[in-house]
Amino acid sequence: IATAILILSFFLSLLVLDFLFKFLVIGSAGTGKSCLLHQFIENKFKQDSNHTIGVEFGSRVVNVGGKTVKLQIWDTAGQERFRSVTRSYYRGAAGALLVYDITSRETYNALTNWLTDARTLASPNIVIILCGNKKDLDADREVTFLEASRFAQENELMFLETSALTGENVEEAFLICARTILSKIESGELDPERMGSGIQYGDASLRQLRQPRGSAAQARQQCNC
Repeated sequence: IATAILILSFFLSLLVLDFLFKFLVIGSAGTGKSCLLHQFIENKFKQDSNHTIGVEFGSRVVNVGGKTVKLQIWDTAGQERFRSVTRSYYRGAAGALLVYDITSRETYNALTNWLTDARTLASPNIVIILCGNKKDLDADREVTFLEASRFAQENELMFLETSALTGENVEEAFLICARTILSKIESGELDPERMGSGIQYGDASLRQLRQPRGSAAQARQQCNC
Protein backbone atom coordinates (compact mmCIF):
# COMPACT_ATOMS: atom_id res chain seq x y z
CA ILE A 1 0.00 0.00 0.00
CA ALA A 2 2.81 2.39 0.92
CA THR A 3 4.47 1.76 -2.44
CA ALA A 4 1.21 2.41 -4.27
CA ILE A 5 0.78 5.69 -2.41
CA LEU A 6 4.31 6.77 -3.30
CA ILE A 7 3.72 5.97 -6.97
CA LEU A 8 0.40 7.82 -6.94
CA SER A 9 1.98 10.83 -5.24
CA PHE A 10 4.72 10.87 -7.87
CA PHE A 11 2.28 10.98 -10.77
CA LEU A 12 0.11 13.56 -9.04
CA SER A 13 3.15 15.75 -8.53
CA LEU A 14 3.63 15.80 -12.29
CA LEU A 15 0.24 17.40 -12.66
CA VAL A 16 1.30 20.44 -10.62
CA LEU A 17 3.55 22.32 -12.99
CA ASP A 18 5.77 25.11 -11.79
CA PHE A 19 6.72 26.40 -15.24
CA LEU A 20 6.28 25.87 -18.96
CA PHE A 21 9.27 26.67 -21.20
CA LYS A 22 9.07 26.98 -24.96
CA PHE A 23 12.07 25.36 -26.68
CA LEU A 24 13.30 25.25 -30.26
CA VAL A 25 15.52 22.70 -31.98
CA ILE A 26 17.21 24.46 -34.90
CA GLY A 27 19.96 23.77 -37.42
CA SER A 28 20.57 22.53 -40.94
CA ALA A 29 18.77 19.56 -42.50
CA GLY A 30 20.25 16.15 -41.76
CA THR A 31 21.87 17.07 -38.45
CA GLY A 32 19.59 14.76 -36.46
CA LYS A 33 17.31 17.33 -34.82
CA SER A 34 14.22 15.12 -34.96
CA CYS A 35 16.22 12.17 -33.65
CA LEU A 36 17.44 14.25 -30.70
CA LEU A 37 13.88 15.24 -29.88
CA HIS A 38 12.66 11.64 -30.20
CA GLN A 39 15.49 10.35 -28.00
CA PHE A 40 14.64 12.94 -25.34
CA ILE A 41 10.88 12.31 -25.42
CA GLU A 42 10.79 8.55 -26.02
CA ASN A 43 14.24 7.53 -24.74
CA LYS A 44 14.98 5.62 -27.93
CA PHE A 45 16.46 6.20 -31.37
CA LYS A 46 14.13 7.10 -34.24
CA GLN A 47 15.01 4.52 -36.90
CA ASP A 48 12.80 5.74 -39.75
CA SER A 49 13.63 9.44 -39.58
CA ASN A 50 12.90 11.56 -42.68
CA HIS A 51 13.47 15.27 -43.14
CA THR A 52 11.00 17.30 -41.09
CA ILE A 53 8.38 19.06 -43.19
CA GLY A 54 7.68 22.42 -41.56
CA VAL A 55 7.59 21.90 -37.80
CA GLU A 56 7.10 18.97 -35.41
CA PHE A 57 6.17 19.21 -31.74
CA GLY A 58 6.98 17.24 -28.61
CA SER A 59 6.77 17.83 -24.87
CA ARG A 60 8.08 16.33 -21.67
CA VAL A 61 7.80 17.15 -17.97
CA VAL A 62 11.15 17.25 -16.14
CA ASN A 63 12.41 18.09 -12.68
CA VAL A 64 14.82 21.02 -12.75
CA GLY A 65 16.31 22.35 -9.54
CA GLY A 66 13.39 21.00 -7.54
CA LYS A 67 10.84 22.58 -9.89
CA THR A 68 8.48 20.70 -12.18
CA VAL A 69 8.89 22.12 -15.66
CA LYS A 70 7.11 21.21 -18.88
CA LEU A 71 9.28 21.64 -21.94
CA GLN A 72 7.23 22.41 -25.06
CA ILE A 73 9.66 21.69 -27.90
CA TRP A 74 9.33 22.78 -31.52
CA ASP A 75 11.53 20.84 -33.95
CA THR A 76 11.98 23.03 -37.03
CA ALA A 77 12.77 21.91 -40.57
CA GLY A 78 16.32 22.66 -41.67
CA GLN A 79 15.67 22.89 -45.39
CA GLU A 80 15.81 26.38 -46.89
CA ARG A 81 12.39 26.05 -48.57
CA PHE A 82 10.74 25.83 -45.13
CA ARG A 83 12.60 28.74 -43.51
CA SER A 84 9.77 31.24 -44.00
CA VAL A 85 7.40 28.83 -42.22
CA THR A 86 9.69 27.81 -39.38
CA ARG A 87 10.78 31.37 -38.56
CA SER A 88 7.24 32.12 -37.37
CA TYR A 89 7.72 29.57 -34.57
CA TYR A 90 10.81 31.34 -33.17
CA ARG A 91 8.75 34.05 -31.50
CA GLY A 92 8.57 33.68 -27.75
CA ALA A 93 11.11 30.87 -27.34
CA ALA A 94 12.96 30.74 -24.00
CA GLY A 95 15.57 28.17 -25.02
CA ALA A 96 17.02 26.45 -28.06
CA LEU A 97 19.26 23.60 -29.10
CA LEU A 98 21.39 24.76 -32.02
CA VAL A 99 22.43 21.56 -33.78
CA TYR A 100 25.16 20.74 -36.28
CA ASP A 101 26.56 17.40 -37.50
CA ILE A 102 30.18 16.78 -36.43
CA THR A 103 30.69 14.83 -39.68
CA SER A 104 29.51 17.73 -41.88
CA ARG A 105 31.54 20.92 -42.22
CA GLU A 106 28.66 22.45 -44.18
CA THR A 107 26.24 22.23 -41.25
CA TYR A 108 28.85 23.76 -38.94
CA ASN A 109 29.49 26.66 -41.33
CA ALA A 110 25.77 27.46 -41.33
CA LEU A 111 25.61 27.95 -37.55
CA THR A 112 26.10 31.73 -37.65
CA ASN A 113 22.98 32.19 -39.79
CA TRP A 114 20.88 29.98 -37.51
CA LEU A 115 22.17 31.80 -34.43
CA THR A 116 21.36 35.20 -35.94
CA ASP A 117 17.81 34.08 -36.71
CA ALA A 118 17.30 32.78 -33.16
CA ARG A 119 18.52 35.94 -31.47
CA THR A 120 16.71 38.25 -33.88
CA LEU A 121 13.38 36.46 -34.21
CA ALA A 122 13.01 34.76 -30.80
CA SER A 123 14.66 36.99 -28.21
CA PRO A 124 18.08 38.52 -27.55
CA ASN A 125 17.88 36.74 -24.16
CA ILE A 126 17.14 33.27 -25.54
CA VAL A 127 19.24 30.58 -23.82
CA ILE A 128 21.03 28.52 -26.46
CA ILE A 129 23.10 25.35 -26.17
CA LEU A 130 25.22 24.31 -29.13
CA CYS A 131 24.98 20.58 -29.87
CA GLY A 132 27.49 18.77 -32.04
CA ASN A 133 25.38 15.74 -32.91
CA LYS A 134 26.38 12.27 -34.21
CA LYS A 135 29.19 11.86 -31.72
CA ASP A 136 28.95 8.12 -32.36
CA LEU A 137 30.43 8.77 -35.84
CA ASP A 138 33.70 10.14 -34.48
CA ALA A 139 35.74 8.32 -37.14
CA ASP A 140 34.05 10.47 -39.81
CA ARG A 141 34.45 13.73 -37.90
CA GLU A 142 34.97 16.94 -39.92
CA VAL A 143 34.54 19.43 -37.05
CA THR A 144 36.83 19.21 -34.04
CA PHE A 145 35.61 19.58 -30.48
CA LEU A 146 38.08 22.43 -29.94
CA GLU A 147 36.91 24.63 -32.82
CA ALA A 148 33.26 24.16 -31.88
CA SER A 149 34.14 25.03 -28.27
CA ARG A 150 35.76 28.24 -29.48
CA PHE A 151 32.70 29.11 -31.58
CA ALA A 152 30.48 28.55 -28.53
CA GLN A 153 32.70 30.68 -26.31
CA GLU A 154 32.87 33.53 -28.85
CA ASN A 155 29.08 33.56 -29.16
CA GLU A 156 28.32 33.04 -25.45
CA LEU A 157 26.77 29.60 -25.95
CA MET A 158 26.91 26.46 -23.86
CA PHE A 159 28.28 23.45 -25.75
CA LEU A 160 27.93 19.67 -25.74
CA GLU A 161 28.56 16.91 -28.24
CA THR A 162 25.61 14.54 -28.42
CA SER A 163 24.53 11.27 -29.98
CA ALA A 164 20.86 10.77 -30.78
CA LEU A 165 21.74 7.13 -31.56
CA THR A 166 23.25 6.21 -28.17
CA GLY A 167 21.51 8.92 -26.15
CA GLU A 168 24.81 10.38 -24.94
CA ASN A 169 24.34 13.91 -23.54
CA VAL A 170 20.86 14.25 -25.09
CA GLU A 171 18.97 14.61 -21.82
CA GLU A 172 21.80 16.71 -20.40
CA ALA A 173 21.50 19.21 -23.27
CA PHE A 174 17.81 19.90 -22.62
CA LEU A 175 18.21 19.94 -18.84
CA ILE A 176 21.24 22.26 -18.83
CA CYS A 177 19.33 24.68 -21.02
CA ALA A 178 16.24 24.50 -18.76
CA ARG A 179 18.36 24.86 -15.61
CA THR A 180 19.97 28.01 -17.01
CA ILE A 181 16.56 29.52 -17.78
CA LEU A 182 15.36 28.74 -14.25
CA SER A 183 18.47 30.35 -12.74
CA LYS A 184 17.84 33.50 -14.77
CA ILE A 185 14.23 33.60 -13.56
CA GLU A 186 15.33 33.30 -9.94
CA SER A 187 17.97 36.02 -10.37
CA GLY A 188 15.45 38.36 -11.99
CA GLU A 189 17.26 38.38 -15.33
CA LEU A 190 14.26 36.77 -17.03
CA ASP A 191 10.69 37.82 -16.30
CA PRO A 192 8.03 35.14 -16.98
CA GLU A 193 5.37 37.85 -17.12
CA ARG A 194 7.06 39.69 -19.97
CA MET A 195 5.26 39.08 -23.24
CA GLY A 196 7.26 36.82 -25.55
CA SER A 197 9.52 35.45 -22.79
CA GLY A 198 8.67 31.86 -23.73
CA ILE A 199 8.00 31.14 -20.05
CA GLN A 200 4.67 30.60 -18.31
CA TYR A 201 3.87 30.00 -14.67
CA GLY A 202 2.27 26.64 -14.01
CA ASP A 203 1.22 27.81 -10.55
CA ALA A 204 0.35 31.40 -9.70
CA SER A 205 2.00 31.06 -6.29
CA LEU A 206 5.37 30.96 -8.04
CA ARG A 207 5.17 34.68 -8.68
CA GLN A 208 6.97 35.07 -5.36
CA LEU A 209 10.15 34.08 -7.23
CA ARG A 210 10.10 37.53 -8.79
CA GLN A 211 10.29 39.32 -5.44
CA PRO A 212 13.64 40.87 -4.55
CA ARG A 213 15.67 38.61 -2.30
CA GLY A 214 15.19 40.79 0.76
CA SER A 215 11.46 41.30 0.36
CA ALA A 216 10.38 38.07 2.09
CA ALA A 217 12.41 38.84 5.22
CA GLN A 218 11.15 42.44 5.18
CA ALA A 219 7.56 41.24 4.98
CA ARG A 220 8.07 38.93 7.97
CA GLN A 221 9.45 41.83 10.03
CA GLN A 222 6.50 44.01 9.15
CA CYS A 223 3.97 41.40 10.20
CA ASN A 224 5.98 40.29 13.27
CA CYS A 225 5.58 36.63 12.30
